[in-house]
Amino acid sequence: MRKAKKWAATLAVLLLAGAVAAGCGNSAPSSTGTPSSSQQGNATPQTGNGTAEKPVDGGTLTFSSFSDIVSVNPLFVQDTASGDIVYLIFANLYDLDRQGKIAAKPWSLAAELPQVSEDGKTYTIKLKENAKWSDGQPVTADDVVFTINTILNPETGSPLTNQFDKVESVNKLDDHTVQIKLKQVYAPFQYSLYNQIVPYHVLKDVKPKELQNHPFGKDPAKTVTNGAWKWSEWKQKQYLTFDANENYWGPKPHIQKIVMKIYADQNTEVQALLKGDTDLIQAIPVTQVEAVKARGNINVILAPGPQYEYISFNFDPKNFPDQFVPFASQKARQAIAYALNRQGMVDNVLKGTGTVMNAPFLPGSWADPGDAAVKYDYDPEKAKQLLKEDGWTPGPDGILQKDGHRFSFELQYNAGNSRREQVAAVIQQNLKDVGIEVTPKAIDFSSWIDQNVNPGKYPAILLAWSLTNPDPDQEQIFSSKYFPPKGQNTGWYKNPKLDELWVKGYSTIDQNERKKIYAEVAKEISTDLPYVFLYQYGQPEGLGPRVHFAEEDRPEPSLAYGYFYHIINWWVDNK
Repeated sequence: MRKAKKWAATLAVLLLAGAVAAGCGNSAPSSTGTPSSSQQGNATPQTGNGTAEKPVDGGTLTFSSFSDIVSVNPLFVQDTASGDIVYLIFANLYDLDRQGKIAAKPWSLAAELPQVSEDGKTYTIKLKENAKWSDGQPVTADDVVFTINTILNPETGSPLTNQFDKVESVNKLDDHTVQIKLKQVYAPFQYSLYNQIVPYHVLKDVKPKELQNHPFGKDPAKTVTNGAWKWSEWKQKQYLTFDANENYWGPKPHIQKIVMKIYADQNTEVQALLKGDTDLIQAIPVTQVEAVKARGNINVILAPGPQYEYISFNFDPKNFPDQFVPFASQKARQAIAYALNRQGMVDNVLKGTGTVMNAPFLPGSWADPGDAAVKYDYDPEKAKQLLKEDGWTPGPDGILQKDGHRFSFELQYNAGNSRREQVAAVIQQNLKDVGIEVTPKAIDFSSWIDQNVNPGKYPAILLAWSLTNPDPDQEQIFSSKYFPPKGQNTGWYKNPKLDELWVKGYSTIDQNERKKIYAEVAKEISTDLPYVFLYQYGQPEGLGPRVHFAEEDRPEPSLAYGYFYHIINWWVDNK
């Protein structure tokens, strides 16, 4: 199943029921609603991919990434590259429609929408009776029960725990019916069902603590799946291949083979698209969008997406050489927020295609806090004043110091991401202007997520969340209940008031009441600043002329993995 949010490598796109870290230039938590359509960009194709022509079976679709996968075991995916592959080779229990609502699609494992009890605490799920795994074995209720119980086992170390820790019991009623009872009302739970499951018959005898390093998810020959395509090959740092699954039970995909090619960076990806070496790129650097459009045969889709970029502070002293956290005080963090020219980043780096944010709720969503969030306009003088009040004074080299410590820290981000490289340079200069030394450090995305981000071993990071579902709950990112390895609060941030507000927010079904609570969350989090929230952004998807789809199957930029929306119905030229 998917996680609450994902870190985006190319962009930010999260996993199943939450968010994902975005690293490739698009971005990785759960979506907070349908983004506003008022921003610059087009949500519909500009060239002829959308067509009424009759689909053609066969052929190969090639898409690109500049980040390799980590693991495609759905229990552990936290990055965009791995999440992309999971999307192709595993069926979801439920899917999302274009408006972000839970749906039982022809390719979903569920046969119908869940039956929910009057008190909102019991969910009954009916599975399709013809669903199979790629080894020919049936998909059954045992797989669902096993998946959820494995996630809940603390020895597993799954980042999906927060999506299911309100579950009291999960029971098999018959081979194709599952009943899930919750301990309490949990408003976002329907999106926890927007997930994949893992095969009970393959993994039942594996010890939970051994699952993360098990060949399942890392070796194509030992990864049994249930989606339209199956994993055939992985040449690390080069490519992955996927062939149509001969045991697939759903509507037959038109595309026979999919290849994911891994390039050095986004610029190389763009050149591959222009030359026809790849058919789809998930995130064209905004500086190259007009040049790509000018080629005439590339369809560029750009609209506000379910992702936001941020700087995350780490509050664990062990992550600093002298055990001193320079931004431990609230005033220091607020000073950093005032020192950053975020609107300048939107105007000059994103070329006006983003919107400045002050809280973790997307502009235009139902949880958008508006004026409830504290706004930090670019004001270097106010930043200097706050730092002075916090006890910082200029050292001999101009860098601020306090109690014998310099205000200096490393800012990590993923290598190959041209947007983050530029934004990191802006951050470095903006903070230097107020006496803070920042050392940007680019690291390979897959190893960075695995070795630094997930375990919370970094001083500060520049990253993005890709919100994979439309609910604003982000407890798993900001609550002290979810420190690593249990959750995604990788900065070791603790705020008892926020801990209580997240619980209050998901414990009521009434959306108007929830909106009021999230306004309180926005005020508190934008005052205390575990993150400096930068901006919401869109990721310009590029589609080559070989790719075709009907209008109703066009990509949907407002959704995580929307660049693959209804890909099972797409086709490619075989010429």
